[in-house]
Amino acid sequence: MTRKIIYFVNPISGTKGKEDLIKKIEEKTAFQNIPFEILPTNASGNYFFLKEKIREEHITDIIICGGDGTVSQVAGTLLDEDVNIGIIPMGSGNGLALSAKIPQDINKALDIIFTGKAAYIDSFFINDTFSCMLCGLGFDAQVAHDFARQPKRGLLTYMKQTFINFINVRPWSFEIINNGTSFTTPAYFISIANSNQFGNQFTIAPRASLNDGLLDIIVVKKMSKLRFLWAVVKQMRAGKIKDYDERTFHKKDVLYFQTSRLIIHNPDAAPLHIDGDPAKTSKKFTVEIIPDAFKLIQPK
Repeated sequence: MTRKIIYFVNPISGTKGKEDLIKKIEEKTAFQNIPFEILPTNASGNYFFLKEKIREEHITDIIICGGDGTVSQVAGTLLDEDVNIGIIPMGSGNGLALSAKIPQDINKALDIIFTGKAAYIDSFFINDTFSCMLCGLGFDAQVAHDFARQPKRGLLTYMKQTFINFINVRPWSFEIINNGTSFTTPAYFISIANSNQFGNQFTIAPRASLNDGLLDIIVVKKMSKLRFLWAVVKQMRAGKIKDYDERTFHKKDVLYFQTSRLIIHNPDAAPLHIDGDPAKTSKKFTVEIIPDAFKLIQPK
């Protein structure tokens, strides 16, 4: 099949300039003799116009030059379209790209677009809102909300907001219902992960896979701040999920399990992020995996 590419360039994601990126896209894609178009990302997140464009112009590939939030917006719009999605990582965290082993170097990431393979990956819905890789309730969501209000992006800004929120961190109350079993707990945060990344090489769900039909759930319970910090560090270094044992599961500081569907009651209205972007919270969330949600261009 003859390829035809649309590149979306996010003018505000990350910290890198976009002029060099656009020049490299033009040079490398022209060299491959592939028809292409470069468009700006939509600030409103509305990409429904793409569906008609894909069909009428026979577009085969949509390449997002941005971060996880932009990837999520585009991919969520195109769930029923036969199109490949690629990533040139230009965001602040780039969690999905890192999970898929897509290089952060622009030249290498572009090479993957031309030489890689398109393979299905899972995603999930949280209250009917699409997520391509990671949602969070509580601490990390509050960081995302505060980070979004900052005039400067980048890792340093994110780390600053993380530190400020750590000083003021407090637990929220949650009830989690999984496979007919429910439990309540105060927790600093809950992560719902389809990928193993927070972003920036911070791994929160070490056993997560992009295409195993399961979500990895991480619940970091109430504890002292020093213990909280150590518990998160240990979680990032963890390599295995131990078998679920009702006798010991609820005694742990960090609960880690896998499921395809769960319900979370959020009576304290803990803040929410979806793929790193702040989102409106709710008192109840229904979370469900979408197997083989879309085709992502990845290294062979």
